[in-house]
Amino acid sequence: MDQETQSAAPRAGRREWSALGVLVLVVTLLAVDGTVLYLAVPSLTADIAPSATQLLWIGDIYSFVLAGLLITMGNVADRIGRKRLLLIGAAAFGIASAIAAFAPNAETLIAARALLGIAGATLMPSTLSIVRAMFADAKQRTTAIAVWSTGAMAGAAVGPLIGGVLLENFWWGSVFLINLPIMVLVLIAGPILIPESHGDTSTRIDLWSSLLSILAIVPVVFAVKHWVGSGWDAGVPVAAAIGVVAGVIFVRRQLRLAHPLLDITLFRVPAFSGAVVANGLAIFAFVGLLYFFSQYLQLVREYGPLKAGLAELPTTLASMVVIAFVGVLSTRLGAGRAIALGLAVGAIGLVGIGLTAFQSAYWGLGIALVVIGLGTGVAMTLSTDAVVSAVPKQRAGAASAIAETAYELGVALGIAVLGSIHLAMYRSHLDLPAGTDPSEAAAAQASLAVTVETATDPVVVEHAQTAFATAVQTTSYIAAAILVVSAVVAWRVIPSSRTIEVSTRGAH
Repeated sequence: MDQETQSAAPRAGRREWSALGVLVLVVTLLAVDGTVLYLAVPSLTADIAPSATQLLWIGDIYSFVLAGLLITMGNVADRIGRKRLLLIGAAAFGIASAIAAFAPNAETLIAARALLGIAGATLMPSTLSIVRAMFADAKQRTTAIAVWSTGAMAGAAVGPLIGGVLLENFWWGSVFLINLPIMVLVLIAGPILIPESHGDTSTRIDLWSSLLSILAIVPVVFAVKHWVGSGWDAGVPVAAAIGVVAGVIFVRRQLRLAHPLLDITLFRVPAFSGAVVANGLAIFAFVGLLYFFSQYLQLVREYGPLKAGLAELPTTLASMVVIAFVGVLSTRLGAGRAIALGLAVGAIGLVGIGLTAFQSAYWGLGIALVVIGLGTGVAMTLSTDAVVSAVPKQRAGAASAIAETAYELGVALGIAVLGSIHLAMYRSHLDLPAGTDPSEAAAAQASLAVTVETATDPVVVEHAQTAFATAVQTTSYIAAAILVVSAVVAWRVIPSSRTIEVSTRGAH
């Protein structure tokens, strides 16, 4: 897209910005739904008594189904209409939420969570592709995607906060009932405010490609989650191998098809492939940090769930501030340099977490969280913008699905990799006094959470807390190093020119 085309593009008005508000509510709610359930596990366990295996499926099946269906649903949105699929998904999400809230047993709750994943897979790429269709002006689109990205980041960050507030006052099903008023609003305002848009409606979705995409993604996500939740065993490499083999077959099939489910040639465009990687790494660092930082606040600093959620808010608030300047930053620096700058700033914030982990005052951590929010907010916004802008509007749904898949994989890998590094660092720094009771030493080796819950010796708890805080330092530095490397790659790979090469394969 050249400068003349950009300047001639029609500008969005009040209706489009109002519609954006509805779409941001949806993506925020979806992000909340991915994290809010974990706090409810003790109360739902007491109520419906799931087995250990059922409890794992209750927690994981949502992300399995969601990640596996994103690419397929992005293509469905292009073909049947993004608005239509969004409204269908909103109705299904509301129904599934009600079933989950009042589930009488574990089997019903697992089924409801699976339906939530299916509905979520229709909603996520639909929201982003509608944003792409509504905002033709490049500067307005960058601002709109900044608002959209803020919703995604805010939802992930405030999920535990919302869950803590609800669970302090209501039963576990309330974490699902909060979805209903939002979905009702979407079903009322969506038909009025959101315009319909389509891609190529003349081609059919290749079912084999759809199945292969699921087989490529779900086993990898399963392997990552299983590694984190149960440790390394034979199931991890087997599942990962299944995903890799299915992925290779999927790629080869796409290259042969006249109308592929996923246009592999897009990844030859540096603006696209580099942006996908940058998007995944930004959320990798952000969610990976949240995973162990929330535990640090509650178990080391001894904050309650509500206070811990409030302590994490500076990141969300900072990502909102990005909306005000991200367009100017992109114009001045270009996409590649601006994304690299965002990743580098995020790395500085992670270093700040490490430097202030042992400070008794909160202000140092608060500043570091602001820096992380600014950096990851810029990187996520501009990388998402680059992904959806590198394809024609007709393929916006498919491109949005790729961006969302990068987001989901970034979430899974961030928790798995950084969570595993943190646990290893915690155990390596755990130095208990000689003569410690063997049962309490075993509890400390398991995790800090087990130690705080079961240990009676305050010295053991204190040593475990110190080891955990030291692990937070080390893991933050490692995550910062990963972001620095990704910043260098983004600077060199993603073009900073305002001219974007657009792939037209499959657009007609």
